[in-house]
Amino acid sequence: MSIPNTSETEISTFYLVGIPGMEFANIWISIPICLIYIVAILGNCTILFFIKAEPSLLEPMYYFLSMLALSDLGLSLSSLPTMLRIFLFSASEVSPNACFAQEFFIHEFSAMESSVLLIMSFDRFVAIYNPLRYTTILTMARVTQIGVAFSLKNVLLILPFPFTLKRLRYCKKKLLSHSYCLHQDVMKLACSNNKVNVIYGLFVALTGIVDITLIFLSYLLILKAVLNIASQKERLKVLNTCVSHICAVLIFYVPVFSLTIIYRFAKHSSVLLRILMADIFLLVPPLMNPIVYCMKSQQIRNLLLERLCLKQS
Repeated sequence: MSIPNTSETEISTFYLVGIPGMEFANIWISIPICLIYIVAILGNCTILFFIKAEPSLLEPMYYFLSMLALSDLGLSLSSLPTMLRIFLFSASEVSPNACFAQEFFIHEFSAMESSVLLIMSFDRFVAIYNPLRYTTILTMARVTQIGVAFSLKNVLLILPFPFTLKRLRYCKKKLLSHSYCLHQDVMKLACSNNKVNVIYGLFVALTGIVDITLIFLSYLLILKAVLNIASQKERLKVLNTCVSHICAVLIFYVPVFSLTIIYRFAKHSSVLLRILMADIFLLVPPLMNPIVYCMKSQQIRNLLLERLCLKQS
């Protein structure tokens, strides 16, 4: 793809990238990407259906799991249009307004996923530390209030992103670094002062660090509560209830921190490595979270097997 020379006039189109040097194989790369999106969307919709339809899943833990599934669905659907346009149709152009809208939704659902993982760590702490009062502490009304409060917080947190990007001028660079739009990527293309974007972007990043710090502290408290249990068998049983959530935290945060380390300390690393890590960040959590929870949650697993057996009979 050749990009025409630009003058100092403001540009009207950005260009996204697929996998550099692999443009000839875009159609083949699109096959696993499409499969990932299909499995991720079906998996999260399945979890939402079961939680909605089954009375046995009307518990705080599963309400929070439905929030995680909604965040994963949003994350998948936010990146889907440009990813498929690039790999299926080799169409890399995107208008600035469409780019600003996409980066808002990607950052919004990423922030929501981080918040839900924090809420779920609190849920696990309450369930282990005070199991007898678990359902009275986390009532349906309180769960709804928590969900609405964090959703509103994240919308207000991310809402300035597209507006601060829109006020910038773009007159020279127009090639982005990924197959979707991100705030930190778009602001680097500006030929006007982007100091406000840099400062606010750091502030948003700090809120993510606060989330993972609070998750870590929650697990320290959980570990302390577990060590007070006399029976080793009971300890393992209690810790097993946290395995799904720990996997979800690792699936989400490992790519985030890996990408941050690569950009911060390995600036001369392979462009291909950075693009792959960025794609993993968006593609893997929505794909793996339903698989992890279907495997580790006996209730969801049993419901899934029952439905499959009914279809076969």
